[in-house]
Amino acid sequence: MDLQLQGKRALVTGGSRGIGKAIALELAREGCEVTISARDPQRLSAAADEIGAAVGRSITALTAEMSDDASVRAMVVAAADAMGGLDILVNNAASPGSVHGPKPLAELTDEIVLADINVKVMGYLRCAREAAPYMQRAGWGRIINISGLAARGSGNTVGSIRNVSVAALTKNLADELGPDGINVTVVHPGLTRTEATPERIAQIAESSGITEAEAEARMAAGNSVRTIIESEDIAAIAAFLASPRSIAITGDTIAAGGGVGRGIYY
Repeated sequence: MDLQLQGKRALVTGGSRGIGKAIALELAREGCEVTISARDPQRLSAAADEIGAAVGRSITALTAEMSDDASVRAMVVAAADAMGGLDILVNNAASPGSVHGPKPLAELTDEIVLADINVKVMGYLRCAREAAPYMQRAGWGRIINISGLAARGSGNTVGSIRNVSVAALTKNLADELGPDGINVTVVHPGLTRTEATPERIAQIAESSGITEAEAEARMAAGNSVRTIIESEDIAAIAAFLASPRSIAITGDTIAAGGGVGRGIYY
């Protein structure tokens, strides 16, 4: 299928590693001009070089802090200037899995909760607010918000709150921006293989006294397909949602965890 992405201009936040990096690479392979952003300049530069080498053209890399209005504004302006416009925004920058991990109520300080939400929920809103005018002027655009299946389960209060909030933001933006030709969607990954996965598998194997293969199988047992979903699998979904082919999908959620949980969503 031709996704009709040749020449589209995409900004991927959190693009220096993991799912964001995989999405940036997939969009570049489909013919998009791509800018990636992240906080760590060294990791960001290395990712841009790697993606650029894979597709045979340069990838713009911009450092930015999602919790800061001015930083986000400068990033979006610089990305649009570098690419001559902006058609696609992939919001992916966040503290992974809630940086502090699951905490009981007594330990959920205001600072922990607000810092996490400020980076992900408000960061996504900031990016959308700055990127939308470019898409509105062009009469076409796509915003893809990468969230997570913690939105559909308990066990991590902050993780659930921030991911549910991203889904709510998505539907509101889709309804507001739809008349301007802009589709807005949210993808909920579950357990996904990234650069951090081997270390996690090794930790489980050591603590449980099992092999790494057994540890990986234990991790994968939580979904229907019994395998850890690859970052590239999430990237393929995001590329379709970023394309003109996805016109029928907006304001809605794509669960991409390989069948996590027993709930029925309709």
